[in-house]
Amino acid sequence: MKNPQQESPARFNPPVFYTSTAVLLLLVAFAVIFKDEATAFFKSLQTTIVTYMGWYYVLIVAILLVTVLVISLSRLGDIRLGPEHSKPDYGFWSWVAMLFCAGIGIGLLFFGVAEPVMHFMDPPDAEAGTVEAARQAMVLSIFHWGFHVWAIFAGVALILGYFSYRHNLPLTLRSALYPIIGEKIHGPIGHAVDIFAIVSTVCGVATTLGFGVLQMNSGLHHLFGVPVGTGVQVILIVVTTALATVSVVVGLDTGIRRLSQLNMGLAALLLFAVLIMGTTVYLLQAFVQNFGSYLSVLVNRTFNLYAYAPTDWIGGWTIFYWGWCLSWSPFVGIFIARISRGRTIREFAIGSLMVPTLITILWLTVFGNSAIQMIRVEGMDFLAEIIKQDQSLALFEFLDQFPLSNILSFIAIVLVVIFFVTSADSGAMVMNMLASHGRDDTPLWQRIFWSAIIGVVAIALLVAGGLSSLQTAAITSALPFSLILLAAIYGLIKALRTDTAKRDAQSAPVAPITARNPVSWERRLRNLVQLPSLEEVRSYIREVGEPALCRFAEEMEKNGFKTLFESQNHTLKLHVYQGEEVDFVYAIYPKAHLKPNASDPDAELDDEYDDGSPDKYFRAEVHLSEGGQDYDVMGWTTDQLLTDILSQYERHLQFLHSLR
Repeated sequence: MKNPQQESPARFNPPVFYTSTAVLLLLVAFAVIFKDEATAFFKSLQTTIVTYMGWYYVLIVAILLVTVLVISLSRLGDIRLGPEHSKPDYGFWSWVAMLFCAGIGIGLLFFGVAEPVMHFMDPPDAEAGTVEAARQAMVLSIFHWGFHVWAIFAGVALILGYFSYRHNLPLTLRSALYPIIGEKIHGPIGHAVDIFAIVSTVCGVATTLGFGVLQMNSGLHHLFGVPVGTGVQVILIVVTTALATVSVVVGLDTGIRRLSQLNMGLAALLLFAVLIMGTTVYLLQAFVQNFGSYLSVLVNRTFNLYAYAPTDWIGGWTIFYWGWCLSWSPFVGIFIARISRGRTIREFAIGSLMVPTLITILWLTVFGNSAIQMIRVEGMDFLAEIIKQDQSLALFEFLDQFPLSNILSFIAIVLVVIFFVTSADSGAMVMNMLASHGRDDTPLWQRIFWSAIIGVVAIALLVAGGLSSLQTAAITSALPFSLILLAAIYGLIKALRTDTAKRDAQSAPVAPITARNPVSWERRLRNLVQLPSLEEVRSYIREVGEPALCRFAEEMEKNGFKTLFESQNHTLKLHVYQGEEVDFVYAIYPKAHLKPNASDPDAELDDEYDDGSPDKYFRAEVHLSEGGQDYDVMGWTTDQLLTDILSQYERHLQFLHSLR
């Protein structure tokens, strides 16, 4: 498969970069200059979609959830998002923290109190204010923020991460279509898909930032008396965008990861403060019951369209949520894929579905059940009225009912700011990647440009009053994107089946090298006990490995096959092209390992640099297209190495035969 990153010195893709910028300017101009017309048009479009295509949105989300679960629980779940030898780039809790901060963390902060109370006051299937309304309010809130939302994000991330890390395609939306249209993803169709993803991402992040400053402004007014107005909100957007720009500039590891960890720590502090100072036993009981109630109605709620008792409720809530999450999924999916390299599909699915859903249920229980208890049992009807009038005040009015309320509200404001910063900087990073062949090692000005675009769009829409129309436009964009998603799901399943067939072919019976061209037992023993240095392995690769791979390439060329031999950074790689079928790749890498008697068993290993550590030795390991094979060829003769290449090529032909 071709990799455009290696073919073009440009740091951005001009057709995508310039066209997406132009489309954004035109769309924002339409929303600002023709505000009323734009609002009416997009509202009408959204109403039409809810009326006629609500069933389709529900079905798409159900398909995504079932697909992610089935793939992860089947043998396909053993496949790694990356080469077989790869390890996760981030620790588990750092990974989860970044999932939340780029995903739905800010939504939970905004709706954690407001949504359960609104369902309690206006439930679709119960009498308002009753015990049944309270039960239903919690189940509905969890349903809207649980497995389905994360399945949307995880499904897109799984598709993109698999094709990028497993098949060396760019980490952009176009790569999801490779099994369908092949190399055409590098042409106009691929450009159009990435342009769509950029526009959708800017619309989603900018409108969320615009609406989010309303909550920031409300919190600052509530706590410090800061006036509520457009001027203050513009300043807040500028500050948030500036902080996001700094985070994007310093990079993913230093910026987004550290902010995400800080945010999760503060969120946990706020959560446990409310849990301990509130009705602790009741909330723990409610958590267990809410979890069970959610599971018991999961299938029914998934497919419930109120066909026998039509209501506007589902369009204003469930369909709205599914559309909004689908419109955000290119951005969140690419970001989650970016931080998930090295995990197996099963690890990925458990981490991105189960763990976030459990944390979500706990958050909604602590904040939602507490608020409903205040209204239903303690008679705080004023809280319900405030939430009904202004949802941005919900969290702060709720925290006012606890001791140390000013401290809790201050923590909440800091949380809101950091959540928006992490949403903005991860959004800018994703847009930069979409416009740059999936690369994130781009010049400084490109990262600053996309961060600034988000802020400028948000300010323009806030001042001109066009936020609602662009938000509606973003939600309606979920319809065309869902068609891309269906094709991508088909392509993923097709590619995973191919991958599984190749894994099966690897175990096909082929005469082992020890039988066909044996390595003497003395040589094998010497290789085991000598524990070579990096320089010794490099010398072997240069003097024995390179001639062997070149001889094999020459012989394949004589037999009419096109080959490519690469030697770079003391590694060798041989490509044998198979026409329209999957190419054969055989490579030899120097790989660092700890000695059996290492004094520091947790020492970091670096394959590129020999620091002279007495705890480290190197092996000459074989890698195929799917990753490292975990065996060492150090010390083998040229003929023995050629025999191994031939054995792996036989297995590859067996794999191709199984596909025909």
